[in-house]
Amino acid sequence: MREAIFVAIRNILPAATALFLGAQAILPAQAQGVAGSYLAARQASSNSDFRIAADYFARAIIADPRNPVLMENAILAYISLGDGDRAAAVARRLLQVGASSQIAHMALLVDAFQRERFENVVEDIDAGMTIGPLVDGLLAGWAELGAGRMTGALERFNAMAESQGVEVFGLYHKALALAVVGDFEGAEEILSGDAAGPLQLSRRGVIAFAQVLSQLERNGDAVELIDATFGDDLDPGLQEVRGALEAGETLAFDTVRNAKDGAAEVFVVVAGALNGEANDSYTLLYARLAEILRPDHVDAILLGAAILESLNQHTLATQSYDKIPHDHPSFSAAEIGRAEALRQSGKTDAAIEVLKGLTELEPQNPEVHMTLGDALRREERYDEATKAYDAAIALYPEPGRMQWLAFFARGITHEREKRWDQAEADFRFALELNPGQPQVLNYLGYSFVEMGINLEEALGMIEEAVAAQPNSGYIVDSLGWVQFRMGQYQDAVVNLERATELLAVDPIINDHLGDAYWAVGRRVEAEFQWSRALSFEPEEKDAERIRRKLEVGLDVVLEEEREEPITFAAQDG
Repeated sequence: MREAIFVAIRNILPAATALFLGAQAILPAQAQGVAGSYLAARQASSNSDFRIAADYFARAIIADPRNPVLMENAILAYISLGDGDRAAAVARRLLQVGASSQIAHMALLVDAFQRERFENVVEDIDAGMTIGPLVDGLLAGWAELGAGRMTGALERFNAMAESQGVEVFGLYHKALALAVVGDFEGAEEILSGDAAGPLQLSRRGVIAFAQVLSQLERNGDAVELIDATFGDDLDPGLQEVRGALEAGETLAFDTVRNAKDGAAEVFVVVAGALNGEANDSYTLLYARLAEILRPDHVDAILLGAAILESLNQHTLATQSYDKIPHDHPSFSAAEIGRAEALRQSGKTDAAIEVLKGLTELEPQNPEVHMTLGDALRREERYDEATKAYDAAIALYPEPGRMQWLAFFARGITHEREKRWDQAEADFRFALELNPGQPQVLNYLGYSFVEMGINLEEALGMIEEAVAAQPNSGYIVDSLGWVQFRMGQYQDAVVNLERATELLAVDPIINDHLGDAYWAVGRRVEAEFQWSRALSFEPEEKDAERIRRKLEVGLDVVLEEEREEPITFAAQDG
């Protein structure tokens, strides 16, 4: 569904992504006198460092106040920072010099909504201040509602509902508008699919529908809707909604409260559809515009923060996560995101402290304990990680399929702490919960291979894992390695060559292939692979062993390690 929505948006929006990139690409002749600031701003933009970019573009504009390229880039930077006022100020200047810009139109229409100048929005859109047909039509509908013309609003939404490829957008926003003015029966008819066929609703759309049903005194139907859509996999926000419904509370309809909120919903819906499909910097614009219009729009804040993380803007991401109130159901998700942003920026200890604090605030939330365990495991603090996983698992009275990961993760920490019996028990229980899970099969099978036990069982496990994920270099390497350890050298060569194709720069996989080449008599190629493995900077203990193999060969190394030499191992086949 999201892919279909994205195609619809892509087909009716102008080539805005190209505009976004192209606006930065060429130094215009009139900017030659401000080349230093311009080039510094462009460099900052290419690194998604929006704060520095905005600063340098502002300096450049002072020196060249009629340059449209400088102004357009400044608008982009200001919106990316969430600064709607400065973006609108530059946008007005840009239009005054006679330039036409979709980005400027975004800034000005959002500014008009912010100031509740709904008549101006309608007039400007009708006069050609366009963002794109989809967004124009929806914004005009909400502006008509804001101006007190519900008939005009419905005409605009109906027009979108009759436009090929974007019917779902028109219907969804029409339903929201009806709910805003208290026509919950009309909204329910659309959201249920009775009016124009079923709608595939997002998580936010399901919550809006549940609120409509609750307003119609149909809490039971709202609970059934949530259960049918999400099953038992409810995040804290959905749990809170469902709990209130079961308690008989009447949910307020606050998904959209007014015309300004409706405009914010337009931008966040488009941002969600573009997320992962379009350029991250462009998607961020829509998330930020939604947040500018509705500063408490948690979905917009979290989406913007996640995009900022992907753009390596960890400080900005952290600032966004900090906006989520402590009493909001998404607070734990925000804190987990903030911890990840801190980790990515090199502040590992601070990230762990955030997660530890969160476990104290939400001791009954297993996801929080799991995330803390993962963070500690990455830092090789295995004993502490195990305790965090213990806390998470204790909160599962009857572990189900979805909990396999908790037992798998704890199995890894047990294995790293040399508690193999406990590790194996966790791995096997993870497979009971989720039979055939390839990561668990691979880890358990590879562990058997490294210990030299249960090789036949290990081979079966790893073959099953490869069948599930044939393009995983690590799993294909495990298959080649168990074949090597069982003396099936020719088969090992085939699979280890395939593994190096999938993960060409992994030192362990290249080392394994070198051993397999040695076993089949291809000594020159073996030495080449060992040398490649060294070039990829393996851990020092592995590097020492590889260097020793290059000096004396694999047979001597095995003899020194009191292992059976290749020449006396089981014959191939």
